[in-house]
Amino acid sequence: MEFEPVIGLEVHAQLKTDTKIFCGCSTKFGGKPNTHTCPVCLGMPGVLPVLNRKVVEYTIKMALAVNCSVERESRFARKNYFYPDLPKGYQISQYELPISLNGWIDIDLEKETRRIGITRIHMEEDAGKLTHELGRPVSLVDLNRTGIPLMEIVSEPDIRTPEEAGAYLRKIRSILRYLDISDGNMEEGSFRCDANISIRPKGSVPFGTRAEIKNLNSFKNVEKAINYEIYRQQEVILDGGEVVQETRLFDPDKVKTFSMRGKEDAHDYRYFPDPDLLPLVIEEEWVNQVRAGMPELGDQKKERYIKEFSLSAYDAGVLTASRETANFFEACVKEYKEPKQIANWIMVSLMGLLNAEGKSIEESPVTPGGLAGLIRLIDKGTISGKIAKTVFEEMAKTGKDPETVVEEKGLVQVSDAGELETIIKAIIESSQEQVGQYRAGKTKLMGFFVGQVMKETRGKANPKIVNEILKKFLDE
Repeated sequence: MEFEPVIGLEVHAQLKTDTKIFCGCSTKFGGKPNTHTCPVCLGMPGVLPVLNRKVVEYTIKMALAVNCSVERESRFARKNYFYPDLPKGYQISQYELPISLNGWIDIDLEKETRRIGITRIHMEEDAGKLTHELGRPVSLVDLNRTGIPLMEIVSEPDIRTPEEAGAYLRKIRSILRYLDISDGNMEEGSFRCDANISIRPKGSVPFGTRAEIKNLNSFKNVEKAINYEIYRQQEVILDGGEVVQETRLFDPDKVKTFSMRGKEDAHDYRYFPDPDLLPLVIEEEWVNQVRAGMPELGDQKKERYIKEFSLSAYDAGVLTASRETANFFEACVKEYKEPKQIANWIMVSLMGLLNAEGKSIEESPVTPGGLAGLIRLIDKGTISGKIAKTVFEEMAKTGKDPETVVEEKGLVQVSDAGELETIIKAIIESSQEQVGQYRAGKTKLMGFFVGQVMKETRGKANPKIVNEILKKFLDE
């Protein structure tokens, strides 16, 4: 029997506000446990929550960016459950009337573009954090995260493979960062994902029983967890069993999921409207103001790069995948208008360097001005493309500009025709056997002669001039 996976993702993104969603406590990461708290986020009797306007504005931005409606009226609800990191005994979220509905994004795959629906976006507060000490039978509660503003983005069950799930998450994270409303930092917990996975016989319409995998903390782990869960559910069914609706956790070391608890349904949380918060009414004028202030997003930049810079769709997609990479590219083009050469250097040399060192482009030791200056030296004929790689490596190590590196290392390209003719004549005179073979039709030996010239000049000869002089002498 051939099965088809059905995957839906719930993304929880922490919003980049200075204060929490319903109080004035700091959202800064890394404070001492239980220091960013107050009676409101601790759920003390008699306190009242006050909605952070910036949270609403950021959610409107995301809704517009992913083609969702912005509902004129929405409501906050209490999601009731009991856990040590939830001081009120409920979480303020949105349920029946969320702020945003019915959107979509397009994701680029290797051979196609797929549209993934977005069911809803809503606002909610985060819970606290439990830590467990090795060797001690205790759990410690840190409530600094309690009340941190979250935006939950719920996809339609349109995803069919782990790779599609990864592409969807990268696209959502990219949009959040372009809008500058979330840093998308998975390590610090400001971008988290729950995956709902079921399988059904291929061609079947009804969904199978789903399992939810909680709190996946990297794109790779999302793909690995989904891949394993698809395999596990197939094995259960083929062995004659039934998939159980449950919540599971992923062990990245064993690359397996394991059961955590039975999966709750919505009625288990006893949702009801929060009596301390009025319905949220959003005027169309506010939505229009937010829309007018929207930045150029990745897809828009990609189309512009293709038209304005004549880049391929692939190159434009790589350069606009993150706001930081796009900013770096545009800063380079501002310094020296050779977009195709700049794109190649960023995608090959710079990204190769950063990946090897585990750095982001914001941490690049080579500045946009430095990279543009390096390409300018190639175009002027000061250095060759081969020498430029050596210069680039030295720039990355020292942080020096390309002109300084070239001067200090004596790497100026030899372009003097007279000097090169003297070198080439000597090489031809000492390589008569190869000259005869070349003139007899073995034209691939041109590479041999070029190599000899480069060896003699320590790689500093101008390749174009070398080839011109060699052809003149060899074709006599």
